[in-house]
Amino acid sequence: MIVFCPQIQIHQQPLTTWRTRPPTTRRTRPPTTWRTRPLSVSCPLSMSFVRCIPGVGIYFSTFYSLKQHFFLDQAPNAGEAVLLGAGARTVAGVSMLPFTVIKTRFESGCYNYVSVAGALRSVYETEGLRALFSGLTATLLRDAPFSGIYVMFYSQAKKTLPQEVASSAYAPLVNFGCGMVAGVMASLVTQPADVVKTHIQISPSHWSMADAIRYIYKENGVAGFFRGAVPRSLRRTLMAAMAWTVYEQLMARMGLKS
Repeated sequence: MIVFCPQIQIHQQPLTTWRTRPPTTRRTRPPTTWRTRPLSVSCPLSMSFVRCIPGVGIYFSTFYSLKQHFFLDQAPNAGEAVLLGAGARTVAGVSMLPFTVIKTRFESGCYNYVSVAGALRSVYETEGLRALFSGLTATLLRDAPFSGIYVMFYSQAKKTLPQEVASSAYAPLVNFGCGMVAGVMASLVTQPADVVKTHIQISPSHWSMADAIRYIYKENGVAGFFRGAVPRSLRRTLMAAMAWTVYEQLMARMGLKS
C-alpha cells in the first residue's frame, strides 16, 4: 500500500536541502563527474518523489505484512513495536538506498548531475556499484532505529488515549498529534547517524564511517553530530505524522486492522 502526500514533500524540500549540506561542502567540493551541466531547480524535488513514493509504499506494505504474520491476534508490546518498525524500514531502506545516495548528492551542491537516470549511470560507471550503496551501515543505523522508536512511541501514545477519542471524528487529528510527538523523539535519537551518513554519501571515496565520525568530532565536537537537527526533525516529523495519519485512515476505510 502506497501512502504519500506530494504537497507535504514539496513544502519540505527546502528543509531537506538545508539539513543535507554539511559545513565541509562550503570549503571543499569533490570534483563533479562526467556528463554534467547546471542542474535545474526541480531536480532535487524530482529525486525526492522518485525515492519517497516507492519507499513509503515498500515500508507500509512490509510493515502490514510483518504485523499480520507475527501479531495477527494481539497488539505488539513496546519492544516488539521497535522490532516491527525497524524491520520494515530495513527492507525499504536497502531497496531504495541507491536513490538515497543520488538524492543526498543532488542536495549537497557538490554534484551537477543532468538527471536521476544520468546520475545513477554516472556513479555506476565512474565509482562502481558499491558507491550506490555507500553509507548503508550509517543509513540503517539511522533509519531502522528511527522507525522502530517512532512506531514504539506512536503505538504507546495511542494506547493511552480513551477509546472514544481514538474512534471519534477527531481521530485523524489525534493520530497526527501522536505522530508528531513520536517523530520528535525518534529524530533526536537518530540525528548523529544522519550526520555521519550525509558525510559518507557525499564523498564515499574519502570517507569510511570511522573517518567521518572522527572528522565530525574533531571539527565541531559533540555538537557537530547534531547539526541540522531542527530542519531534519521538522521534515521527518511532519512527513511521518502525515504518512501514518493517511495510512490509518485508509486502513479504517478499507476495514483492515492497522
